[in-house]
Parts: sequence; C-alpha cells; structure tokens
Amino acid sequence: MTGRPAQSEQLRPEIVLGFHGLCLVKAVNDEDWYTGSLNEDGSVTCWSIYGSLYEALGGL
Repeated sequence: MTGRPAQSEQLRPEIVLGFHGLCLVKAVNDEDWYTGSLNEDGSVTCWSIYGSLYEALGGL
C-alpha cells in the first residue's frame, strides 16, 4: 500500500490497540497509525491518520 487508503478501503491490521471503544490500528506495510472506533462486529471505523504511535496516542 502506498499513500493514503481510500475512504472505503479495508486495511489489513498488523496491530490493534483498544481503549474502551476507541482504538489505534497499524496496517501491514504501512508506517501510519489510524485512530478509530471499535464496532460491535469487531470491525473498526477509522477517522484520523498519524505518522507515529506517539502522535496517535496524543490524538485519542
């Protein structure tokens, strides 16, 4: 994957960190971290992208 994923594109997660309904996701072959919400079916709706885990944690 290069560049930003399209709005409806599905990411292949390498790491998912959950925090009471919110989460951080790092996709396979992608250096960015995505913030989002955990859905009841186990899927994630992402809304922000950060260049590092430190920045993403600050964004939560």
